[in-house]
Amino acid sequence: MAELVFVDEHALLVAARPGETWQALADTLDRSFTGSVVEKYARVVGCVDPGPSGPRPLTEGSTIIGFRVVTAKPGAELGLAGRHRFSDYTLTFRLEEPAPGVTRIRAVTKADFPGRLGRYYRAAVIGSHGHAVLLRRLLGAARHRAERHAAAIPDPATSQLAMPHQVAPERPTNAAPPASDN
Repeated sequence: MAELVFVDEHALLVAARPGETWQALADTLDRSFTGSVVEKYARVVGCVDPGPSGPRPLTEGSTIIGFRVVTAKPGAELGLAGRHRFSDYTLTFRLEEPAPGVTRIRAVTKADFPGRLGRYYRAAVIGSHGHAVLLRRLLGAARHRAERHAAAIPDPATSQLAMPHQVAPERPTNAAPPASDN
Protein backbone atom coordinates (compact mmCIF):
# COMPACT_ATOMS: atom_id res chain seq x y z
CA MET A 1 0.00 0.00 0.00
CA ALA A 2 1.35 3.43 -0.96
CA GLU A 3 1.70 6.22 1.57
CA LEU A 4 -1.64 7.89 2.11
CA VAL A 5 -1.86 11.63 1.55
CA PHE A 6 -4.03 14.19 3.31
CA VAL A 7 -7.40 14.72 1.59
CA ASP A 8 -9.33 16.92 4.03
CA GLU A 9 -10.27 17.65 7.61
CA HIS A 10 -13.67 18.57 9.02
CA ALA A 11 -14.42 19.61 12.59
CA LEU A 12 -17.43 20.54 14.63
CA LEU A 13 -18.34 21.17 18.24
CA VAL A 14 -20.81 19.01 20.14
CA ALA A 15 -22.63 19.98 23.34
CA ALA A 16 -21.86 16.66 25.02
CA ARG A 17 -18.96 15.05 26.86
CA PRO A 18 -16.32 13.13 24.86
CA GLY A 19 -17.49 9.68 26.03
CA GLU A 20 -21.09 10.36 24.97
CA THR A 21 -19.90 11.89 21.71
CA TRP A 22 -17.61 8.94 20.91
CA GLN A 23 -20.44 6.45 21.49
CA ALA A 24 -22.84 8.53 19.38
CA LEU A 25 -20.23 8.70 16.60
CA ALA A 26 -19.66 4.93 16.70
CA ASP A 27 -23.42 4.27 16.63
CA THR A 28 -23.91 6.75 13.77
CA LEU A 29 -21.15 5.12 11.72
CA ASP A 30 -22.54 1.65 12.40
CA ARG A 31 -26.04 2.69 11.31
CA SER A 32 -24.97 4.85 8.36
CA PHE A 33 -22.94 2.14 6.64
CA THR A 34 -25.79 -0.36 6.26
CA GLY A 35 -28.47 -1.10 3.72
CA SER A 36 -28.74 -2.38 0.19
CA VAL A 37 -27.39 0.77 -1.52
CA VAL A 38 -24.21 0.79 0.57
CA GLU A 39 -23.81 -2.99 0.12
CA LYS A 40 -24.16 -2.67 -3.68
CA TYR A 41 -21.64 0.16 -3.78
CA ALA A 42 -19.16 -1.91 -1.74
CA ARG A 43 -19.54 -4.82 -4.19
CA VAL A 44 -19.14 -2.61 -7.27
CA VAL A 45 -15.92 -0.98 -6.06
CA GLY A 46 -14.63 -4.20 -4.49
CA CYS A 47 -14.33 -3.19 -0.84
CA VAL A 48 -12.07 -5.47 1.18
CA ASP A 49 -14.56 -5.19 4.08
CA PRO A 50 -17.92 -5.66 2.33
CA GLY A 51 -20.05 -6.10 5.44
CA PRO A 52 -20.33 -5.49 9.17
CA SER A 53 -18.59 -7.92 11.51
CA GLY A 54 -17.08 -8.13 14.95
CA PRO A 55 -18.18 -6.88 18.32
CA ARG A 56 -20.53 -4.00 18.99
CA PRO A 57 -20.04 -1.32 20.16
CA LEU A 58 -17.24 -0.85 17.65
CA THR A 59 -13.80 -1.96 18.78
CA GLU A 60 -10.49 -2.66 17.06
CA GLY A 61 -11.07 -5.34 14.43
CA SER A 62 -14.79 -4.65 14.02
CA THR A 63 -15.90 -3.78 10.49
CA ILE A 64 -18.59 -1.67 8.91
CA ILE A 65 -19.16 -1.70 5.17
CA GLY A 66 -16.00 -0.38 3.53
CA PHE A 67 -13.98 0.05 6.74
CA ARG A 68 -12.12 -1.85 9.44
CA VAL A 69 -11.76 -0.26 12.89
CA VAL A 70 -8.02 0.16 13.49
CA THR A 71 -8.19 2.39 16.58
CA ALA A 72 -10.94 2.47 19.20
CA LYS A 73 -10.20 4.67 22.21
CA PRO A 74 -13.58 5.63 23.68
CA GLY A 75 -13.80 9.35 24.34
CA ALA A 76 -10.62 10.07 22.37
CA GLU A 77 -10.22 8.49 18.93
CA LEU A 78 -11.91 6.22 16.40
CA GLY A 79 -9.76 5.22 13.43
CA LEU A 80 -11.05 3.49 10.31
CA ALA A 81 -9.16 2.10 7.33
CA GLY A 82 -10.36 0.62 4.07
CA ARG A 83 -9.40 -0.44 0.60
CA HIS A 84 -11.05 -1.18 -2.71
CA ARG A 85 -10.08 -1.33 -6.38
CA PHE A 86 -9.66 2.43 -6.75
CA SER A 87 -8.39 3.63 -3.37
CA ASP A 88 -6.73 2.91 -0.04
CA TYR A 89 -8.00 5.25 2.67
CA THR A 90 -8.23 6.13 6.35
CA LEU A 91 -10.77 8.19 8.24
CA THR A 92 -9.66 9.19 11.73
CA PHE A 93 -11.95 10.87 14.23
CA ARG A 94 -10.21 12.60 17.14
CA LEU A 95 -12.17 14.00 20.07
CA GLU A 96 -11.07 16.69 22.49
CA GLU A 97 -12.85 18.67 25.19
CA PRO A 98 -12.16 22.41 24.68
CA ALA A 99 -14.62 23.31 27.47
CA PRO A 100 -16.51 21.28 30.08
CA GLY A 101 -19.35 19.39 28.43
CA VAL A 102 -18.24 20.36 24.89
CA THR A 103 -16.44 18.02 22.49
CA ARG A 104 -14.65 18.92 19.28
CA ILE A 105 -14.67 16.12 16.69
CA ARG A 106 -11.97 16.32 14.02
CA ALA A 107 -12.37 13.99 11.06
CA VAL A 108 -9.21 13.58 8.97
CA THR A 109 -9.27 11.72 5.66
CA LYS A 110 -6.13 10.39 4.00
CA ALA A 111 -6.09 8.34 0.83
CA ASP A 112 -4.19 7.04 -2.16
CA PHE A 113 -5.86 6.74 -5.56
CA PRO A 114 -3.51 4.57 -7.64
CA GLY A 115 -3.52 4.50 -11.43
CA ARG A 116 -5.73 6.13 -13.99
CA LEU A 117 -8.93 4.62 -12.60
CA GLY A 118 -7.94 5.86 -9.15
CA ARG A 119 -7.54 9.39 -10.51
CA TYR A 120 -11.00 9.17 -12.08
CA TYR A 121 -12.44 7.87 -8.83
CA ARG A 122 -10.81 10.72 -6.88
CA ALA A 123 -12.33 13.24 -9.29
CA ALA A 124 -15.76 11.65 -8.90
CA VAL A 125 -15.72 11.38 -5.10
CA ILE A 126 -13.43 14.16 -3.86
CA GLY A 127 -13.54 16.58 -6.79
CA SER A 128 -17.34 16.56 -6.82
CA HIS A 129 -17.36 17.43 -3.07
CA GLY A 130 -19.52 14.35 -2.50
CA HIS A 131 -17.13 13.06 0.17
CA ALA A 132 -17.22 16.39 2.04
CA VAL A 133 -21.02 16.60 1.92
CA LEU A 134 -21.48 13.05 3.21
CA LEU A 135 -18.88 13.49 5.94
CA ARG A 136 -20.48 16.73 7.17
CA ARG A 137 -23.87 14.99 7.19
CA LEU A 138 -22.42 12.08 9.17
CA LEU A 139 -20.80 14.43 11.71
CA GLY A 140 -24.06 16.36 12.05
CA ALA A 141 -25.98 13.14 12.72
CA ALA A 142 -23.43 12.11 15.37
CA ARG A 143 -23.72 15.54 17.01
CA HIS A 144 -27.52 15.33 17.05
CA ARG A 145 -27.40 11.86 18.61
CA ALA A 146 -24.83 12.88 21.26
CA GLU A 147 -26.66 16.08 22.21
CA ARG A 148 -30.00 14.29 22.42
CA HIS A 149 -28.42 11.70 24.73
CA ALA A 150 -26.65 14.39 26.82
CA ALA A 151 -29.93 16.27 27.30
CA ALA A 152 -31.51 13.18 28.87
CA ILE A 153 -28.75 12.64 31.45
CA PRO A 154 -29.12 14.34 34.85
CA ASP A 155 -26.38 16.86 35.60
CA PRO A 156 -24.82 15.67 38.89
CA ALA A 157 -23.88 19.24 39.87
CA THR A 158 -27.47 20.47 39.80
CA SER A 159 -29.55 17.26 39.86
CA GLN A 160 -31.32 18.71 36.83
CA LEU A 161 -31.37 17.60 33.24
CA ALA A 162 -28.41 19.02 31.34
CA MET A 163 -29.58 21.08 28.39
CA PRO A 164 -27.25 21.22 25.40
CA HIS A 165 -26.30 24.70 24.29
CA GLN A 166 -25.93 25.75 20.69
CA VAL A 167 -22.42 25.27 19.38
CA ALA A 168 -21.50 26.62 15.96
CA PRO A 169 -19.88 24.22 13.48
CA GLU A 170 -16.27 24.85 12.59
CA ARG A 171 -15.18 25.60 9.04
CA PRO A 172 -13.29 22.70 7.34
CA THR A 173 -9.53 23.35 7.21
CA ASN A 174 -9.47 23.04 3.43
CA ALA A 175 -12.32 25.53 2.92
CA ALA A 176 -11.73 29.00 1.54
CA PRO A 177 -11.92 31.86 4.05
CA PRO A 178 -15.16 33.84 4.08
CA ALA A 179 -15.34 36.60 1.46
CA SER A 180 -14.74 40.09 2.84
CA ASP A 181 -17.15 42.93 2.28
CA ASN A 182 -14.34 45.26 1.13
